[in-house]
Amino acid sequence: MEVGFDSRRLQELFNDPAKLRRRFGAERARKIALRLSQIAAAADLGDLCRLPQARCHQLTADRSERFSLDLDGPYRLLIEVGDDPIPRLDDGGIDRDQVHRVYVMEVTDTH
Repeated sequence: MEVGFDSRRLQELFNDPAKLRRRFGAERARKIALRLSQIAAAADLGDLCRLPQARCHQLTADRSERFSLDLDGPYRLLIEVGDDPIPRLDDGGIDRDQVHRVYVMEVTDTH
């Protein structure tokens, strides 16, 4: 799957292991790198969401086109569907098996 970033600043942070460790700590930086590798290796969002350790799930309300991936503790890596147009199911939901591009949006405590 293709991986992009919400901003150039975020891309620079996530592509520099030393900056990532300074910002998030060694353990969370390791988990972020693991999740980015898993995203890149997945053929589509459906594959990624089938990984039990990632606990990938769709958010709701105004963030319904974003998905959350577990990191450590309450922290999550949020990604957004990058395909244009967004592939939809007949019921209006996102067809995860047709999503081939995502954007990394942020690392946050969603709880």
